[in-house]
Amino acid sequence: MRRLVVLDVLSAIIAGTLGQIAETQPVSGSLTLAGSLVTVLVAFPLLWCGVMLAARAYEQRFLWIGSEEFRRVFFAAAMLLATIGTVSWAFRLELARGFAIVALPVAALLTLGHRLAQRELLHRRRARGAFQQTAVLVGHRNAVAALHEQFVRQPKHGYRVIGCCVPQSTDASAVSFDGLPVLGSLGDVVDVVRRYEVDTVAVLPSPELDGPALRQLGWDLESTQAELLLAPAVTEVAGPRVRIRPVAGLPLMHVERPEFTGHRRLVKSLFDRSAALLGILLISPVLVGLALAVKLTSRGPVFYKHERIGLGGKPFEVYKFRSMVPDADKLVDALFEESNEGNDVQFKMKRDPRVTRVGAVMRRFSLDELPQLFNVLNGSMSLVGPRPHVTREVEQYGFDMARRLLVKPGITGLWQVSGRSDLSWDDSVRIDVRYVENWTLTFDLMILWKTFGAVLRGSGAY
Repeated sequence: MRRLVVLDVLSAIIAGTLGQIAETQPVSGSLTLAGSLVTVLVAFPLLWCGVMLAARAYEQRFLWIGSEEFRRVFFAAAMLLATIGTVSWAFRLELARGFAIVALPVAALLTLGHRLAQRELLHRRRARGAFQQTAVLVGHRNAVAALHEQFVRQPKHGYRVIGCCVPQSTDASAVSFDGLPVLGSLGDVVDVVRRYEVDTVAVLPSPELDGPALRQLGWDLESTQAELLLAPAVTEVAGPRVRIRPVAGLPLMHVERPEFTGHRRLVKSLFDRSAALLGILLISPVLVGLALAVKLTSRGPVFYKHERIGLGGKPFEVYKFRSMVPDADKLVDALFEESNEGNDVQFKMKRDPRVTRVGAVMRRFSLDELPQLFNVLNGSMSLVGPRPHVTREVEQYGFDMARRLLVKPGITGLWQVSGRSDLSWDDSVRIDVRYVENWTLTFDLMILWKTFGAVLRGSGAY
């Protein structure tokens, strides 16, 4: 937190200096120079940090995870710019317009940049076990096991589960569950928090912990340092669509409908096709170079077309640069029985003998998928969405996985930035359904940004 404030101050100083340089009026006299130094080194940093404080951009519940931190920084900058403009107009003040036009946007960009860098650093250190908060899970065993798995899968959130509190069991030997010590029953939560100095209590839905019981638990935890987290049953599917709204004098949870049609989908389609056309024009030399490399290094066609299942369960042909030997599809059944390093449904091999030398390089950096921009252009795919599966895989879909057919498949998606081929089938289902249920254009832009890092790392690409 201290580093955050210090870097916000440095961002303001750098932005203020650039703002002074951008001023068209020359500095004359030592008094004016002294005033400029005070503005750059004292006044503007104090004003900048003050507006960040007013926008609650230093509250830890908004930091390190999610987009709320960046939204508040942007709101603070816009609020300060609007305030300066309004005051200048109302009182007819001759404020330094060049300073405001340059300094405020630069300060916002620098602040967003260093906060993003700090977040990435914190996530990496949390993945190595640093900066952890101790947590106790409270609820029934199946729910506890599912949430524990989620915490283990996402160490960047910084929760280290040290045990659980479950309903009393007739099995007296049940001292541990899912690798976690059973620290007490549902009525022992506060005692467990005090005994182990727990930082976080995560409560899962259970009939024993109804409204009055949860309210009493919240009151009892006020005398400790622990924060209380409640996990609604619908969070995994509809997290961003959940809103607390007053109904009949009660704060009830409202689950908004997912949007599969309407103007937002039209905006997504226009964005996809425009970006695909621009991308094809910009990388056309790369496409030509890859096509020549495929043609000159192995016999067979340059492009590989394969039937996949798209929106509404309709088949379409996906385009890729050929990265395998000709007739590679005929060898799948034999290789599937010999060595499947994907998951229970999808076939993957880290050292697939069908892949050519050029194909291995293209697959390592996902270059073989660049022709799918033409799929986006013709409307059969989207830039961001679930990965298109083959008919054999779609036939094994359960009810949950069938939800992915409600949207167009994508070149990239949550699958691409969350582990790719290293994911289990259950993880793939969870990730794809989460995207389908919670799509937004902002979410798409975030995934596109993260795709560059995932492609450069090459993790899970084979």
